[in-house]
Amino acid sequence: MTLTVLVVDDQTVVRAGFAAVIDAEQDMTVVGEAGDGAAAVSLAEQLAPDVIVMDVRMPGLDGITATRIITGRDNPPRVLVLTTFDLDAYVFETLRAGASGFLLKDVQAAELLHGIRVVAGGESVLAPSATRRLIGHYAADRPAGPRAGQDAASLDRLTARERFVLTLVASGLNNAEIAAELDITVGTVKSHVNALLRKLGVRDRVRATILAYDLGLVRVTPPGTHL
Repeated sequence: MTLTVLVVDDQTVVRAGFAAVIDAEQDMTVVGEAGDGAAAVSLAEQLAPDVIVMDVRMPGLDGITATRIITGRDNPPRVLVLTTFDLDAYVFETLRAGASGFLLKDVQAAELLHGIRVVAGGESVLAPSATRRLIGHYAADRPAGPRAGQDAASLDRLTARERFVLTLVASGLNNAEIAAELDITVGTVKSHVNALLRKLGVRDRVRATILAYDLGLVRVTPPGTHL
């Protein structure tokens, strides 16, 4: 199965570079390129790609707004954000807008390709150097406990083990790390994660992480803390 990818970046050289790396893979093909958010929205509807590699800061319609529009449609593609700012609040807002994850633009080619495959498979990917610092930076300005209008009762649907797994997911641990922490198999971790996503009514780990912070389930890491 070939994954179709739309590459969006306002810098022509950067866009071409990403497209070349992606197109060189046997299981991927770049079906289009866009230099701004408006073009991305239009091409996403025309081409229906599996994954969109999206820049955040672009003239005109930015990547956040474009992501929100694209993911708000029926059967949307997955959006993987690339940014140069590992503590940029705009990136977190892009995740809120519906992106399935983000990576830094200095990512190695192999990591970019892995990220595309991960989000295409329905999972999320977050830059390990920025995940918890970014979320902590964003959440530090929020009061502890459930935010206004949020369904805190959703946590009651989880078993004690699923709730604990959620705190580990929100802390930035991957399945293998969670398995080691709990002394269980990776397959069991996947089962717990799938169950908690279903019960919380969220589609991936990014959304689950955001919910965990919004509900005050996870301790906020103050900005500047090294993890």
